[in-house]
Amino acid sequence: MRATWKPHEKHGDLTESGDLPDSVYAYPKERKEPMTDASHVRNALARFDQVTGVSDAERDLAFANIKKAAKHYGVELAEGDWSELGRRPRTGRTAAARKKSARKAATTRKRRGTGTGTTPARKRGAKRAAATRKKSPAKKSSAKKSPAKKSSAKKTATRKTARKKRS
Repeated sequence: MRATWKPHEKHGDLTESGDLPDSVYAYPKERKEPMTDASHVRNALARFDQVTGVSDAERDLAFANIKKAAKHYGVELAEGDWSELGRRPRTGRTAAARKKSARKAATTRKRRGTGTGTTPARKRGAKRAAATRKKSPAKKSSAKKSPAKKSSAKKTATRKTARKKRS
């Protein structure tokens, strides 16, 4: 596929993406992933698989644009084709790691008695939260309160008095 990307050298005044021409985007039709410098090219490459709502032909064009911009800005590309980058985002977690995490979460919910969606479970969770809130202020009340703090009503009254004195 023939790339449509063209370098855009004007910087500074053009900060709005609406001011950029379609030719600086990896996906020009959708105006997604602008590539105005090397860091934007690396960003477009890193987020390639996160772009949704585009066809394979548009991905071909986007990868050709990224390759052309990378060559212009001196960014190395290890990938030879967009299919190496993929269509869906990758989390970096294996299926085994996701299953292990899900088992751990299920065990925690079972131990706490939450997460089942039943009314008793929600009530227990609410009681636990209320008990936690009650404990928190008790800890704060044991700390010394500074006498310099005034209530908002007193602050307002003080400000009004200060204004009257200035006049």
